[in-house]
Amino acid sequence: MQVTYWLEHAWLDPVVEPGVAVEVAGDGRISAVRTGVEAPPPGAVVLRGFTVPGLANAHSHAFHRALRATVQVGSGTFWTWRETMYQVASRLTPDSYHALARAVYAEMALAGITAVGEFHYLHHAPDGTPYDDPNAMGEALIAAAAEAGIRITLLDTAYLSSGFGAAPDRHQLRFSDGTAEAWAERCSALKERGHARIGAAVHSVRAVPARELGTVAAWAEARRAPLHVHLSEQTAENEGCLEAYGMTPTQLLAEHGVLGDRTTGVHNTHLTDGDIALIGSTATGTCMCPTTERDLADGIGPAVVLQRAGSPLSLGSDSHAVIDLFEEARAMELDERLRTRRRGHWTAAALLRAATADGHAALGWPEAGRIEAGAPADLATIALDSVRTAGAVPRLAAETAVFAATASDVRHVVVGGRAVVRDGVHALIPDVASALSTAVAALR
Repeated sequence: MQVTYWLEHAWLDPVVEPGVAVEVAGDGRISAVRTGVEAPPPGAVVLRGFTVPGLANAHSHAFHRALRATVQVGSGTFWTWRETMYQVASRLTPDSYHALARAVYAEMALAGITAVGEFHYLHHAPDGTPYDDPNAMGEALIAAAAEAGIRITLLDTAYLSSGFGAAPDRHQLRFSDGTAEAWAERCSALKERGHARIGAAVHSVRAVPARELGTVAAWAEARRAPLHVHLSEQTAENEGCLEAYGMTPTQLLAEHGVLGDRTTGVHNTHLTDGDIALIGSTATGTCMCPTTERDLADGIGPAVVLQRAGSPLSLGSDSHAVIDLFEEARAMELDERLRTRRRGHWTAAALLRAATADGHAALGWPEAGRIEAGAPADLATIALDSVRTAGAVPRLAAETAVFAATASDVRHVVVGGRAVVRDGVHALIPDVASALSTAVAALR
């Protein structure tokens, strides 16, 4: 059904325009964008506030949402946090994962996120036995996204080793297909559909031996699919890679054909100057996840120099300590301010671009993330009259969104021309909080 949305204020990169009419065709794509429309046209759906393209969460582990708060007790490192994560992972079934992911993706929709990149490695039963449908867990995630009303790129992940060729430990048995060829055979059975695209991932150089990397890269190349990889998240990973292969993780990935303009390195935290040059020269993307990186005490990645070198930036909520891409965007800037003691590394428009167009491109949706004819009609509207945003000058709405708003300020969300969130209420899952509570409680 054709529909017209009237946007009180809209971000038409790089400027804020008042009074924008967006016409949506029956296929859910924008057919026309008209500026200078001072009042809503007859029959138009009114979106008051500041409307931006739907946000892209480029890095998610949906089941980590069940860890919120429990992993904030005590102290430790990434490695101690990982033990708690393994316990939750061991309890998931296709049904319980579907229920949890459905609620998590609905939480994302409420936060203005219209597309998610799910870095998925919980493939099999806890003892490593494949389900009757070997892709039961991945299909559960695809179905969950549809029911929550958002798009998904399922980044089916190769995870074959507990570390640099060692066999998977008991926690990791369900992650492993044994070999990259077996991984490729299984995920080749996954089918794309209107709201879902299929990509690939190398969990890390720890978890995929060097001899297997080329198989994963070739699978993605043959399909022109996005390829993601956790890269240099931990110094221990760098040290182990140097010991095992005599080179950094970035150098190893480059040697085996993993880097490239459809590849995104997630975190890219502990890099050498040579690593940065390799990532930039190959146009490999960088997905920063600042709330997780600081929650796990990982460190601050060199996002500024990576972008200058040629690496496009995207954003993810990763472990879902919070689900708020406005927080991720401002955290990237504010963390850099702390490190350099200088302000203004990115404009608000540049940070919004990372959360929208560049995030969608990293997930294999290059046509999305902008308000223009031909793009999917994916929109998120932020209130400009909440206690956080009130008093904003409309022409500075982008700065208000990035540096003051939170996910709680999202009022309306449209995906493919269909209203998924209206007045802060999810249209498909009216009580998202209860759905989350029930799904998380089932895993305790």
